[in-house]
Amino acid sequence: MNDVVVFSGSAHPALAERICTHLGVRLSPVDLRRFSNDCLQAQLLANCRKQDVYLIQPLVPPTQEHLMELLLMIDAARGASAGQITAVMPHYAYARSDKKDASRISLGGRLVADLIRTAGADRVLTMALHAPQVHGFFRMPVDHLTAIGVLADHFRDRDLRDAIVVSPDLGNAKVATTFARLLGLPVAAGSKQRVADDHVVIDSIVGDVRGRRAIVLDDEIATGGSMVELIDRLRDEGATGASVVCTHGLFTGKAVERLRGHPWVTEVVTTDTVPRPADWPELRTISVARLFGEAISRIHLGRSVSSLFEGVDPTCAPPQAQLPFETAG
Repeated sequence: MNDVVVFSGSAHPALAERICTHLGVRLSPVDLRRFSNDCLQAQLLANCRKQDVYLIQPLVPPTQEHLMELLLMIDAARGASAGQITAVMPHYAYARSDKKDASRISLGGRLVADLIRTAGADRVLTMALHAPQVHGFFRMPVDHLTAIGVLADHFRDRDLRDAIVVSPDLGNAKVATTFARLLGLPVAAGSKQRVADDHVVIDSIVGDVRGRRAIVLDDEIATGGSMVELIDRLRDEGATGASVVCTHGLFTGKAVERLRGHPWVTEVVTTDTVPRPADWPELRTISVARLFGEAISRIHLGRSVSSLFEGVDPTCAPPQAQLPFETAG
């Protein structure tokens, strides 16, 4: 790994340090400055010429600041003659802007993907995109990791005889089904209508949750409004309690207050793709640094990244060498 160079923006340097520990390399320094006219400047303080460069920066609030830092670091690496530049975005916030669901609306997911490519990135490494089609917004190789394996490990040693995995909506039901298979559990889903960015209505629960402890799995929790609405609905349907599990625990606005104080929430489990809130000591955070470290190592050595998910997420399996059609005649 001598020709691997890793840099981090200001979004989540602690995760970058943990990834570097697993890689066995040093986190190289970056000088990020703001001029008097509010413009940012990024300077990479390590040699990049002909090196395999990885720039670690989740897009977390303030999202636009951290996005601009990433673009500037990519541009600096390209100008320094880096051999390959990989944008490592554990959380790609603009993945939620993935469709035209209103007239004259922007597609931020595709636009930001184009910006990253234009800045000079050769590939992207990310985790748990909000929707699978966002993968196609990038006109470069994308390695899309999943955390459901390490999240499932958190529950493996427990008595799960009366548990059920619940997806907050039907769109996330496929991932929830995979998670449920890992634990040998049934699955249910909420039927959700989004009224506003922080307000949803759960019309019904698809599946029988009566008398069961719910393990609610989501890809991202921001304000927690959707999650509280779902938990209240599960209570009305006869569930006995809820563990809340997510990959990206942003917990903005009143999310900590809503979830920490909810009488039916027995625990909240997330990963360290984004910084954890300082005022929530009970929050269980599971590190995905080893996954990212292993993925970076495999990318650098030209090995398969999809093999990380064999038996975890079938959608990440390598393509079949031949279509399974019977030969005629």
